[in-house]
Amino acid sequence: MTSRQSPTDLAQHIQETTLIDTHEHLKKENDWLCNGPGDVLADLFSNYVQFDLISAGASPHAITQLTNASSEDIEARWRGVEKAWSATRFTGYGRAVRTLAKHVYDIDEITPETVAAAQPALEALRQGGQRLHLLRDRARIDQVQTDDKCWACVPDLSGLDFFLYDISWVGFCARGIAFEQLTQETQVTVKDLATLKQAMEALFEKYGPCAIAVKSQHAYNRTLRWSPPDDAEAERQLQTILTASDTSDVPVPLVLGDWSLARGVELAIEHNLPFKIHTGSYGGNYQMPVERIRPGHLCPLLARYPDARFVLMHIGYPYQDELIALAKHYPNVYVDLCWAWSIDPYASADFVRQFLHAAPANKLFGFGGDTHWPTSTYAYSIQMRHNLTKALEAEVATCELTETEAIDMATRLMRDNQRACFDIEGTRSAIRDAAGSMAPGI
Repeated sequence: MTSRQSPTDLAQHIQETTLIDTHEHLKKENDWLCNGPGDVLADLFSNYVQFDLISAGASPHAITQLTNASSEDIEARWRGVEKAWSATRFTGYGRAVRTLAKHVYDIDEITPETVAAAQPALEALRQGGQRLHLLRDRARIDQVQTDDKCWACVPDLSGLDFFLYDISWVGFCARGIAFEQLTQETQVTVKDLATLKQAMEALFEKYGPCAIAVKSQHAYNRTLRWSPPDDAEAERQLQTILTASDTSDVPVPLVLGDWSLARGVELAIEHNLPFKIHTGSYGGNYQMPVERIRPGHLCPLLARYPDARFVLMHIGYPYQDELIALAKHYPNVYVDLCWAWSIDPYASADFVRQFLHAAPANKLFGFGGDTHWPTSTYAYSIQMRHNLTKALEAEVATCELTETEAIDMATRLMRDNQRACFDIEGTRSAIRDAAGSMAPGI
């Protein structure tokens, strides 16, 4: 019988070190308690693995049924994806599901029987405070930065120092400007570019102090290519939208989107907030024009605003080399591995090794789960720790780093780099002040 090898000091350090999570779409406490996954099968598969299952041949209807906890026929729900799961279980998304099953529900093999037997564990998790406990105490996360796809960044009483929020800027850049809501938020009626800028400034005045960053994922709706916008053309495009009979679903034209992105970056600089931009791969199926998601398209924007702190997300997959080149060249560019560990664990591990030998080590952030439910975030954090260990142990094995240097590097990637880029303590202080004025005694 062979003895199990003891973990290296590096592996132990990565397992025990508290990390900073720079990107999630976490639902709030009330959503988790009232609208969270109804059963374990829904929780296991209410994440990115659905897209791999569809790519493997499962139908969208089968995916809908898989996560439909109102149906008590778990066996039928599972049967609809079982063949696709056998082809998917070793992908990054599939591995994360298996990690979630094992570490949250003590399931070694996903079957209708094991899923049903684990239901009490989910019911225990969907109690007040358990979301915070799972992330802070079990996942050993210091704080989570969440893009909940809205402007408002207000104190989250379920974890004041823990749940931090981004100002969403994607509507201004591409998806459509909610003018009525904007007026309600800012008391500014948008009539032209001047008043649109005034409304944007009011949003930052209102929500900037409690925000941790600004975020846009406009690459889902348009090219990442940015050009210095012509104000006259931006004004014309805005007037076309304002005179439409229904502005609620009107996408933002390219020039106006470029103008709005520039204003958002300028305000982020003024309010000392990093600006996060989605680069690279999409979640979903059937529609991903890969040419428009290249991070290199952002070069004119990066050069135009040297005082900004741009956080380019998801390693630009599959254009990782471009992102390394940008971080090497532009002092204002940081790179985030959020989501990447589950998209492609091997590419992400290779990316870390390549990055460390091409770009400054203070420019790379190690983790973000990019998911909605805390159980998935927990699983993705385990996945990251495992694969970061493999990457840095390979550096030690090839004598590129000593183990002491690798331990220091792990700490950098897991939390120190983030603390240097984001004003975490300033944001936490502002949140505590705002919470005190909302509810004295908190």
